[in-house]
Amino acid sequence: MPRARPPFAAGRLWLDFVNTDEAPRHAQPDALVSFDGYLAWLVRAGLVDDARRAALQRRALEQPAGASAALHEARRIRSMFRPLAERGVHASERETQTAIQEINRVLGRSTGVRRIAHDPRDGSFVQTFVPGGDAFAALVIPVVESAADALVTGELKRVRRCAAEPPCPRVFLDTSRSGRRRWCDMRSCGNRAKATRHRVVAKQRRRKPAS
Repeated sequence: MPRARPPFAAGRLWLDFVNTDEAPRHAQPDALVSFDGYLAWLVRAGLVDDARRAALQRRALEQPAGASAALHEARRIRSMFRPLAERGVHASERETQTAIQEINRVLGRSTGVRRIAHDPRDGSFVQTFVPGGDAFAALVIPVVESAADALVTGELKRVRRCAAEPPCPRVFLDTSRSGRRRWCDMRSCGNRAKATRHRVVAKQRRRKPAS
């Protein structure tokens, strides 16, 4: 069984969000199968704390249609971001415009305030977004803002899909100096690729006749 990769290793929030749908092939469940799963991912991402998660779970019991709609929207946004994440600047104009329209639609309702929270367990600081209006609909706003930042800052040219074989659907931000990073994670896909190459070279040497 392949080693599960840390859930937040793509380099940007929106890319980690896109990667939530590839997990079954890497020993992890799809994070967006259920509303509770969606909330759990948001907690791991530092976007929702435990108290707010509990409040949203209670609200979901009272308003199941609203929770279902929020989950459906999150899955739709993820599917619209994947072509942009996989192809980066080589995405078609239609794919790019579709993502932009989705970004603008969500940002159009991004009312609320940002707060800083301190985690005494490890001394870290986390920025959170406290929405105004529909709490369910606002959950995906930080993810969409991350995608918007990637477009505005020109990071799209550094977005890659993992080049591992068999095909790995993970995407990541290439922050290497050379801009030639090929694998989503050296500990998983990178090591497997190197091990495969080593076996091929060893096999070729065994077949080479002695001079």
